[in-house]
Amino acid sequence: MAEAEVDVDPVELEAEITDDDHMRGPRDAPLTLVEYADYQCEACITGFHAVEKLMETHGDRLLLVFRHFPLMSYHPMAMPGALAADAAGKQGRFWEMHANIFDADGEFDDDDIVRWAHELGLDVDQFDEDRHSEELEQEIRQVRLDGARSGVNGTPTFFLNNRRIDIPPEHEYLAGYVEHFLTHIGDGDLRGQSQARPS
Repeated sequence: MAEAEVDVDPVELEAEITDDDHMRGPRDAPLTLVEYADYQCEACITGFHAVEKLMETHGDRLLLVFRHFPLMSYHPMAMPGALAADAAGKQGRFWEMHANIFDADGEFDDDDIVRWAHELGLDVDQFDEDRHSEELEQEIRQVRLDGARSGVNGTPTFFLNNRRIDIPPEHEYLAGYVEHFLTHIGDGDLRGQSQARPS
């Protein structure tokens, strides 16, 4: 496969990872992938499937962190989707709701959200109370604001070990960067260095 030389993006993630984040994978993994995404963004839907495959191929060496970045001006269900996922997360089912929403390919409404809550066995009354809470919406807006301050200017945006990687949301590119970082993780010179990606 041909390779093209690109520069590692010098933009670094400023919003540190905390226990409030949605995480999958080993906490002591050598790499951490942070994704900012919107549930109705077409590229994010593609990215969801790419990340799922990445977790199959590299999940033993990768901690995945998902953060909401709803583009409300363009996608009317982006915030309701984020609220539904976080409300499900309060009952330990974030990732299941997250998958249901992305699997809808951007075409979902409130009835779908309620149906998924029932299918996941959630306490639906509590779920509804949580997803309509102003506090939860403010938390999501803060995550979005913190992302913007870290250089997120579109969706999806990925940070690998705190470095922004500006690539198509496809498995081959994500896997290529993961392999590169795994190879050079001890070098301490990833910033500003050339690295290869598939082309």
